[in-house]
Amino acid sequence: MRRRDLGLWLLAMAAAATQANAQVAPSPGEVQAYGGLHRAAWSGDLPRLGALIRHGADLQARDGRGRTALHVATHAHQREAIRVLVQAGARLDTLDDDRYDAVTIAAVADDPMTLALLLSLGASAKQTTSRYDGTALIAAAHLGHDEVVRQLIAAGAPLDHVNNLHWTAVIESIVLGDGGARHQRTLGWLVDAGADLQLADRQGNTPLQLARTRGYAAMVDRLKAAGTS
Repeated sequence: MRRRDLGLWLLAMAAAATQANAQVAPSPGEVQAYGGLHRAAWSGDLPRLGALIRHGADLQARDGRGRTALHVATHAHQREAIRVLVQAGARLDTLDDDRYDAVTIAAVADDPMTLALLLSLGASAKQTTSRYDGTALIAAAHLGHDEVVRQLIAAGAPLDHVNNLHWTAVIESIVLGDGGARHQRTLGWLVDAGADLQLADRQGNTPLQLARTRGYAAMVDRLKAAGTS
């Protein structure tokens, strides 16, 4: 790899390594300071949540990082609170200050049950999210959250979305994965769904070349079996 390409590659890797950390759950201090809907959503206090909604609480009110009560309930895995908020009219597509929606929050948290609920309530798997102009599918593929990946694909997530690092879900499952069983299953779901396996990174490396470079033999075999070169 040429020096310039190596430099660009290392910059991209450093940026991408922060993706999982870019999503910020409420800190203990923030939770302590919460009142109203945010406190009820975090704790799953359904009677309090219902009373606040009946008295006209603002469902789109945000905390200091732009999180709505729905974001907070998703971070806290409070599924019944999510249901109550959405049925009351809380928007499912709202992005927090880091540009995460509830679907991406659940995807990064490896929370298939919460994700399934959000999708059943009408949330979209197609939104562009995060500072990387990615998707929930790319984030989940990066982390090897294979069951989440399967759900997002079934919900119509865009298979070939390219983020601003010039990576797809397929590429992230390889370059940011460990080559282990969960990342292998993630890649398998993407291959079986028909993801474009010829889309290359910014340096022109295809998924097969990237898997070979990393010595991920099982991924190489899976890609070759799909007819890639």
